[in-house]
Amino acid sequence: MKNPFHADKAPLAVIFAAMLWGLDGIVFRPFLYNLPVSLVVFIETALVAVLMTPVIINSTSLFRSMGRKDWIAFIGVAFFGGVLGTMLITKALFYVDYINLSIVILLQKLQPVFAILFAVIILKEKQGLTFYLWAAISVIGSYFMTFGLNFPVSPNSRNLIPAALLAIGAAMAFALSTVLSKRGLRNIDFLPATYLRFSISALLMTVIVASTGNYSQIYQVTLEQVGVFLLIAFSSGGVAIMLYYYGLKQVPASVSTILELAFPLTAIILEYFIRDHIFSPVQWAGSMILLFSIIRISRISASSVILSKTPVTPLN
Repeated sequence: MKNPFHADKAPLAVIFAAMLWGLDGIVFRPFLYNLPVSLVVFIETALVAVLMTPVIINSTSLFRSMGRKDWIAFIGVAFFGGVLGTMLITKALFYVDYINLSIVILLQKLQPVFAILFAVIILKEKQGLTFYLWAAISVIGSYFMTFGLNFPVSPNSRNLIPAALLAIGAAMAFALSTVLSKRGLRNIDFLPATYLRFSISALLMTVIVASTGNYSQIYQVTLEQVGVFLLIAFSSGGVAIMLYYYGLKQVPASVSTILELAFPLTAIILEYFIRDHIFSPVQWAGSMILLFSIIRISRISASSVILSKTPVTPLN
């Protein structure tokens, strides 16, 4: 019998997208620190939308087949994921000057909790006991991988409390975006879905940037930062979302949010190689637990895709 894990690439696409997001947070985004948060999000969303327009121009007929609830879902995706979540987590990173990675991990540690809750409420998704067991193990593993045996928030850490609150808000926003993305993908393929996500986000960010007056600071963008924005567009931005939507279209939202824990795993590894932050034995154990649980969940997801063709319940 053919191994369903090898037969289905959807879970791997979600994992690889999450790894690209880890690259973004540790390598790319620190170069944009001097720019206003809203301007950063506006440029990255608008750039991807512009680059994708020639690709999607001949597929506009696909949008006419979308119903009212499909459009509502993607407007929600753009607002919660493309605008609110991205601005909150970027601001959280700015608060800690990209030094304390625990805030980024806090986002990924809490997002599965919110996403599974939203998936049950909105999409009526149901998972077996085995899934929830490995989901709990993966969250526990991510905690120990990040903090070891220490408490995550030190009272002596400057700006850490507001950053933590921003990260929690981002976790809720990204979780809701994941669930709404799953609903939006019900009647449209991953490529036009990616375009909708960025184009609607860019329109919303245009209003925000214009209302705050931050558009005038676009002249502060250096040539080096232009290169960084292009790298983001072709990796952790447009390409990552395309891969993510390809995977999300075939796996449940509650499974996808666990697979996204590859983000903190990647971020921690990059922290080690780039900033020489060394793991404690407990952190190494946590990373191994997280990696193994992600593999187990991806296999559960692949098996469910092969063996079950039950459609997603639409929003009521």
